[in-house]
Amino acid sequence: METRKCMDCGDELRGRADKKFCSDQCRNNYNNRMRRDDNAIVRRVNNVLKNNYRILSSHNAAGKTTLQRDKLTDAGFNFKYFTSILHTKTHNTYYFCYDQGYMELENNFIMLVKKEKGR
Repeated sequence: METRKCMDCGDELRGRADKKFCSDQCRNNYNNRMRRDDNAIVRRVNNVLKNNYRILSSHNAAGKTTLQRDKLTDAGFNFKYFTSILHTKTHNTYYFCYDQGYMELENNFIMLVKKEKGR
């Protein structure tokens, strides 16, 4: 009879015939390792979104502000990542990172806004 081995640590298994792991820790280690690549892209995007949110929040203490685009870029803001887009009736487009948003203006300026609660 062939001895069964734990899929994580390789220790010999005892007990049920369909057992794959010797402990909960080995099961968790194995599953975390299998999902690591899937979680890496999500973790990377979430980190960019958090950084963008932090930058918008720090530059928009008043709730509505205008500044040059370069200020955000110099702070590390990544314009490719945002959580939602709002198109207004006046054909303006706002890009939001959670409740902090921005709209691109003429002459390389950006207007920062904060979404009101309940909207």
